[in-house]
Amino acid sequence: MAYKQKLIILLSIIAALALTYTASLVFDPETSGTRSASYVWLDSKAAARITGITVSAQGERWELNKASGQWFVSYNGMEYPARQLRVDDFISILTAREPYPVRSSDSSSHSRLGLGEDAARVTAATGNGVVLDLLLGSADSTGRYIYLRKYGQNEVRLGENKIGAYIMGSVSSWYNLKLIPESEDGRINADSVQRVSVYSREETQFFSRRNREWIVSGVTVADPDQNSIDSYIRSILNTEGDDFDDSLSANDPAFNYSRIVLELGNGGVKTIRLTEPDESGRLFAHVSNSQYIYSVSNWAAARLFKTAADFEKQ
Repeated sequence: MAYKQKLIILLSIIAALALTYTASLVFDPETSGTRSASYVWLDSKAAARITGITVSAQGERWELNKASGQWFVSYNGMEYPARQLRVDDFISILTAREPYPVRSSDSSSHSRLGLGEDAARVTAATGNGVVLDLLLGSADSTGRYIYLRKYGQNEVRLGENKIGAYIMGSVSSWYNLKLIPESEDGRINADSVQRVSVYSREETQFFSRRNREWIVSGVTVADPDQNSIDSYIRSILNTEGDDFDDSLSANDPAFNYSRIVLELGNGGVKTIRLTEPDESGRLFAHVSNSQYIYSVSNWAAARLFKTAADFEKQ
């Protein structure tokens, strides 16, 4: 009997301690403040239906539009392919629940916090209308956090400057400048390529896939380094321009200077036509079935052409 009484007393003490601990979590001001600070700007279900995002920042305005499952950047009357992963990451930030504590509910604070009518602004819309209209204001004293509020609402919240890091940069940071845009999401990768033909002023090289090996022709390579060839083909697929250019048209004879032809396993063909490099090594590129002209820096252009010696096994 004494044992049972001791057990009952012990269990009662444990229950009382558990109740006290639970109450401390519920009523502790610091813990309660943390919970109330947790906030999400955009519901994930609405985010999945977004077809357009408009950004106004630093005196510029551009749009991200989704068509046939792909994102494009509309800027200055032109439309360019967007970095799909960058757009997805940006939307993920808007739908992530993060600490965004309320710092003001008074409209008189808006101008002081950089949240007036001229503030940077992000608007996201679905086919049914706008689902988010967000203003981005000034940074706090640490520079790490910024003030934010929804357009039309007085409530101001403070949060880590993740959103601003995406929209305060150049519009070109949203461009998918890969010469082969499909390589970004893996729709075209090195395994997709069955044959590569490289036509330069110095020599012509052919790389043909036979089973798991590359056969080199057109130039003499006594002992081909398979890893070097694989790396070269990946570098072609991943080559990026540094901007789009509208000074040349796709049918300009300047693009007859050199070319690289990629033949794919699905029967598709990608032809990269290139101009002569200028004194700095920069050139322009056009890819078949594309309306875009790419400006390619000297270091990126140098990756497109190799000598036969580069493919010899060391």
